[in-house]
Amino acid sequence: MQHFLSVNDLSSNAIHSILQRAEEVGNNPSPNAKGYFAANLFFEPSTRTKTSFLVAEKKLGMETLDLQTNTSSMSKGESLYDTARTYEAVGADLLVIRHCQDTWYDQLSGNISIPLINAGSGKKDHPTQCMLDLLTIKQEFGAFKGLNVAIAGDIKHSRVAYSHASALRTMGANVYFVEVPGFKDETLGIPYVTMDEACEMCDVLMLLRIQHERHGLSAYDTSSYLADYGLTMERERNMQNHAIILHPAPVNRGVEMDTRLVECDRSRIFKQMENGVPVRMAIIQRLLDEGGGIL
Repeated sequence: MQHFLSVNDLSSNAIHSILQRAEEVGNNPSPNAKGYFAANLFFEPSTRTKTSFLVAEKKLGMETLDLQTNTSSMSKGESLYDTARTYEAVGADLLVIRHCQDTWYDQLSGNISIPLINAGSGKKDHPTQCMLDLLTIKQEFGAFKGLNVAIAGDIKHSRVAYSHASALRTMGANVYFVEVPGFKDETLGIPYVTMDEACEMCDVLMLLRIQHERHGLSAYDTSSYLADYGLTMERERNMQNHAIILHPAPVNRGVEMDTRLVECDRSRIFKQMENGVPVRMAIIQRLLDEGGGIL
C-alpha cells in the first residue's frame, strides 16, 4: 500500500488487517518512527482528525510539520501540487492532507514518492474516519456480517456517508440511509428508510452533521430538524437494547440529536474519538512499513 486515499481501494482482508494492527498498537504503542517527519496539510477546519493525527504521529516518535494556510505561499497562489512537492523536497516522509476538492489526490498520487494519507476529500471520502468507526463497531459486536447500520442526515454532502456505505458493505453489513428531503443521493444504490424505521431495526445508528459549508448560498433551516428527522428521546427509547449511537462529530446538539443522548449509555461518540489515535498510528505504520520504512 503506497498511499491511503480511499476505502474503495481496500479489500475486506486489508480492512481487517488495519483494524487488527490498530488494536495491537493501541495496547502497546511503540515510538518506532523516530527521525521521520509527518507534514499535516489541512486546508479545511478540523479538530478531531488533525489532533488525532498529531497525537498518533507523536506517539510513533515522529516530528510534525504543520501547514499554516494563512501564512503559506498558497496565499500567493501556489498550487496544492507545488506545496506538496515542497514538503517532500525539504524532507517530509509522509503527507496528511485534507482538502475541499473531491479528488485532490489525483494530481498528486502519481507524482509524489512519499506516502499520502487522505484526511478528508470534499464530499467524497474520509477513509481514516471510516476505519476508526469500523473499529468501534468491531469492538462492540465482534464482526460486521449481517449487522444493520443506518446512516442518518446530510447524505448528499457527507464524505463520511460515502466512505462508510462502501466499507460497511465490503465487510458484509446491511447499510441503510435515512431519508431527509433535499439530502438524498440515489447514486450509491443504498435503500432509504425513515428515522423511526431506522431506530427500530438498526444495530448501529450513525448520525451526520448538516454540512452547511457545502450548501453554497442556500441556508438550511434546522429549527424543526430534530423533531422531523433527528434522534429524539422518544425515538431512542424505540431502539433495540443492544444498539449503539455513532457520530463523526462535531455534534450540533439539539439538531441531529437530543443533547441528552450525546453521552448516554448507548453512545460511542467519544469512544470513536479515542479510537482515532490507534487507527491512524496503524495506517502510518503500514505505509512506512510497505514503503521501506520502520517495520
